[in-house]
Amino acid sequence: MTDGIDATQPLWFYDFVSPFSYLLLEQYDKWPAFPFVATPVSVNELVERWSQRPAYGVPSKRTFTYRHALFRAEQLGIPYRMPPVHPFDSTGPMLLAIAAGGDINVTREIFRFIWREGRDPSTPEAFAELCERVGLPDGPALIQRADIKEKLRRNTEDALDLGVFGVPTFWMNRQLFWGEDALPMVLYCARTPNWLDSKEVRRISTLPSGLAED
Repeated sequence: MTDGIDATQPLWFYDFVSPFSYLLLEQYDKWPAFPFVATPVSVNELVERWSQRPAYGVPSKRTFTYRHALFRAEQLGIPYRMPPVHPFDSTGPMLLAIAAGGDINVTREIFRFIWREGRDPSTPEAFAELCERVGLPDGPALIQRADIKEKLRRNTEDALDLGVFGVPTFWMNRQLFWGEDALPMVLYCARTPNWLDSKEVRRISTLPSGLAED
């Protein structure tokens, strides 16, 4: 039996297919000094459950998203090179991160292999090289283990139960903070957690919809 995520602690949800997850992890030294648990989830399953279309599913949004990620990387001074195809199947790398016990250094190295070196981790040759890179040469066999696969499935289900709808997402003080550009808000709320309990925040958090639901 696979244990679920512990929602009483700070969590960071990511998918290796997300360039913004990479950009956010590269700013790790700016994160609040909380013990965030890096938690891989399937972003495709998140958007499907909430009846969304992924950014790459809308041609004009796909183009903008790729340009915006490159712009943010250049703005932040973060080395960045897109892999040769996108989207790619990120399942193997996420299972590899789980097999590594969620080690943040392994997670960072996987992200850099993809988004700094511009590699496609879904090819057998590149994945084997990635496994060697992170010190898990038996990675191709490890990711076939039922408990490893179940952990990814359970992570995603638990994230959905918390309301996670995309990546990267911080879970802090039982609140969700989505997107690379939400880091300033995360830092502010870490210093001033009562802001979320302020009168205006409470009001806008429960606004009624002005449109009839189908």
